Amino acid sequence: MQVSVEAGEGLERKLKIQIPSDTVEGQVESRLKSMVSRVKIDGFRPGKVPFKIVKQHYGAQVFQEVAGELMQNSFRDALTQENLNPAGDPTFDTDGIKQGQPLEFTATFEIYPEIELAPVAGMKLDSIKAEVTDADVDNMIETLRKQRSEWNSVDRAAAEGDRVTINFIGRVDGEAFEGGTADGVPIVLGSGSMIPGFEENLTGTRADDETTFKVNFPEDYKAENLAGKEAEFEVTVKAVDESKLPEVDEDFARAYGIEDGDTEKLREEIRGNMTRELDNRVRAEIKNSVMDKLVENNPLDVPAAIVKQEAENLRQQTAAQMPGSEQPVEAYMDDATRRVKLGLLLAEVVKLAELKPDADKVRERVETMSKDYEDPDEFVRYYQSNPQLLRGIETLVMEDMVVDWIIDQAEVSETERSFDDLMNAGF
Repeated sequence: MQVSVEAGEGLERKLKIQIPSDTVEGQVESRLKSMVSRVKIDGFRPGKVPFKIVKQHYGAQVFQEVAGELMQNSFRDALTQENLNPAGDPTFDTDGIKQGQPLEFTATFEIYPEIELAPVAGMKLDSIKAEVTDADVDNMIETLRKQRSEWNSVDRAAAEGDRVTINFIGRVDGEAFEGGTADGVPIVLGSGSMIPGFEENLTGTRADDETTFKVNFPEDYKAENLAGKEAEFEVTVKAVDESKLPEVDEDFARAYGIEDGDTEKLREEIRGNMTRELDNRVRAEIKNSVMDKLVENNPLDVPAAIVKQEAENLRQQTAAQMPGSEQPVEAYMDDATRRVKLGLLLAEVVKLAELKPDADKVRERVETMSKDYEDPDEFVRYYQSNPQLLRGIETLVMEDMVVDWIIDQAEVSETERSFDDLMNAGF
């Protein structure tokens, strides 16, 4: 077998392979001879068909079978011989395959990149220092109170925080537009649920008031036919209600799962939940910082075939989670490229650091996740009985181990952030 390697663009490689004709013909002859005792051809008794006749009938078919097997086997042998690591399936150019001649073909494929990690020691990372304060717990309790607030009708002008119920008709250029007319719409003033200026024009109105005002749709409004345009709204105020917040008492505590109504236990429960959320967010931030630095410090080409497959996986996941939101696979290529790069880099760190899956950490991760569910024990049992789910957790744990290994050697700068600032900020 003769093998030559050509480097194409990027990670593309071409293996040109030639197998001597006597090797091919020898296997064809051997296979045809093994068929003599089994083939049935009209005019001949079973097992008495002359070899020449068998060859005439089945020679071309057997040649194709043998050629296909030799191509696959020789391709694998050539990969080993040339120390190549293919990414994805090859495409075969078989124009050089002709019976009676050496078997010549070209296999085109991509290889995985060779990765030499940039030094991790001294890598500069940004981290966050944050804690849940008493004031944060107080704010959360206020949020919970607002979620259980009651609305009572008032005979006064509407102020911020009040709920006004309105009928309205909206017009652009004198014409009513789709979605611009509604009756009995409740709006909490100051909530920002309407376009800018709308709620402000309702402040100071009373029940049974009628008012007309003009506001502009934002330039980036989702309905393109309205974006940036001025609209006039005719509004009738049907009711003005003020919010009455519940007291933080035993009934309030019981409503949030504290059976004995102890409000201090409620605070402890809230603080625990907030602390877990905060820890998760801080952890996610430092993890993102590590991943960003890995990609930044280790530029590399990635196999196009693997990226395309990852993009298709992302497209299918999005379609399953949000039906109707399908986009072409090209829309996912950037995210897919980053994920493939990170997958290769993380695997290299795992190998370099000699990290191994840790069953105790997997179990600990599942137990931590279970605390956010009504029946933690049932959650743990469900995961432990599902190997596929456990493999997903194992992957997350391995990523965490990579992050920890890098942090131990990096230069980490901490920035203090408040709970509210951190939890309400985007990644």
